[in-house]
Amino acid sequence: MTLPLTIENLTAHYGPTKVLEDLSLSVGAGELVSLLGASGCGKTTTLRLVAGFLEPTAGTILLGGKDLTKLPAYKRDIGLVFQNYALFPHLSVLENVAFGLKQRGISPAERQKRALAMLERVGLSPLADRLPGALSGGQKQRVALARALVIEPPLLMFDEPLSNLDAKLRIDMRVEIRQLQRANGTTSVYVTHDQEEAFSISDRVAIMNAGRIMQFDTPEVLYQRPANAFVARFVGFENLIPMHVLARQGEQVIAEAAGGVKLHFNQDRFGQIPDDFVLAARADGLAATANLAAEGLPAMLGLRTYLGRAYQYQCETAAGLLVANGSLSDPLRSGDGARLVPLPEQCCILAPEHS
Repeated sequence: MTLPLTIENLTAHYGPTKVLEDLSLSVGAGELVSLLGASGCGKTTTLRLVAGFLEPTAGTILLGGKDLTKLPAYKRDIGLVFQNYALFPHLSVLENVAFGLKQRGISPAERQKRALAMLERVGLSPLADRLPGALSGGQKQRVALARALVIEPPLLMFDEPLSNLDAKLRIDMRVEIRQLQRANGTTSVYVTHDQEEAFSISDRVAIMNAGRIMQFDTPEVLYQRPANAFVARFVGFENLIPMHVLARQGEQVIAEAAGGVKLHFNQDRFGQIPDDFVLAARADGLAATANLAAEGLPAMLGLRTYLGRAYQYQCETAAGLLVANGSLSDPLRSGDGARLVPLPEQCCILAPEHS
């Protein structure tokens, strides 16, 4: 039976060091949520606290309304898939998958039946009698996934499960994990440092930094509408341009960037724009043009890079070094003056970093 997970005000200290600070998170029944961030952000600590391998300094962990906070790990009935597979080397593939069922007192005939059925689902039935040492990395990860799913846990947790696989196999495995998770409807928490992996596999993603959740939302919202400068940088907004509103005319806003350049913004597109804000844009969101009459940021073009779909330019501006893309059909030369025109559909408005 799948159950919702609720983490409330979770705090964890290692000695005087705060690893998590008042973290709260809800995962709906059957939902897959990823914890995403760089090393040291607290994502693996969160997983270990939920699994029962660590004890929090404060806060509660609820699964289906049941308080797990003080329960030992073996009583939490959570399925775990690790980066290093954690298979028993002396047991066959079938025995590894059936191990959790044996621990739960399932009869030999029933656990063999269920383990074989799960191996069939992950495409490993022909390898049931092999030892883990005779398997590839991808096969080992399938065994680990089958072992976690066969016990039908109310919660399934993944700790960087694909880090040891090559790039193509990572893509194949994340598709398989998502398909199996959806088919089983198992509530899942997935820890990774890989943004593409998290966005491709998750219903929602929590981007973490220094023990806090910076934004928790769907991949689409995170990618298009980051909540703050940290998240914006994390999801690839290279250009963060401080601006100040000079005038408002209905839904039209006139704002000024460093160097005195003025740009027009429509609040119907961007939402309410504060008096001081940051214009965030990826390279795709600033169009480099030789038309010096265009409304945009004056720039001196530096290094030009061919991307296949566009040329990308390093640009010196009064607002600092910016990155902009230009058309393949009209390449510009390094050292030329240009205008960097913000494309509204590729930009977003953020509060100033100090606020």
